[in-house]
Amino acid sequence: MTELNTPKHPHNKARMTSRWVAKTGVLAAVAIVLMYIEFMIPLMPSFLKLDLSEVAVLLAAFTLGPATAILIELIKNIAHLPASQSLYVGELANFIIGSLFVGTAGLIYKQNKTRKGAMIALALGTVAMTVGASVINYFFMLPFYIKVMEFPIEAIIGMTQAVGNTLVTSLKTLILYVFVPFNLFKGLVVSLIVGLLYKRLSPLLHR
Repeated sequence: MTELNTPKHPHNKARMTSRWVAKTGVLAAVAIVLMYIEFMIPLMPSFLKLDLSEVAVLLAAFTLGPATAILIELIKNIAHLPASQSLYVGELANFIIGSLFVGTAGLIYKQNKTRKGAMIALALGTVAMTVGASVINYFFMLPFYIKVMEFPIEAIIGMTQAVGNTLVTSLKTLILYVFVPFNLFKGLVVSLIVGLLYKRLSPLLHR
């Protein structure tokens, strides 16, 4: 029986690989499209917009694993380079922050594939993204804009106060009252959408 089944293995492996490539390609394409569709959020400055590309990447994390999700994060950010307004630094930061989100969520869900496990995964992924975004923006992105792009912190604070967020008066309060709530909100919205979609799309994604 073993000898009869052996020839099937290369065929099965090739079939699984082709399915992985197809699913990865489709989800990457959806993520790319969604990354170009951005929304303004109340009390947030105009340079900080919400896109829902992580919905597709999280579906990949839950279906294909965290490594594939991080690969899709890389693909969508490379595809976004032609639209970059930050000398590609914004895309690099987006890749790192997004990878923290989907990588954490995907890794936790891989260990506990239940509804409760998914909720914990999404919550901890949101926390990882929020902390990562705060650190990256405080030590890297904002100093880059201030020094390299010659965009003073006063101008950033002014843009934020202009949309009604008067709590922001310094770099630290910008992180606390802009980037922290923005990423928590993004994580919540994306998680809710994934929660609604995953069960419905699961049969198709696992086919």
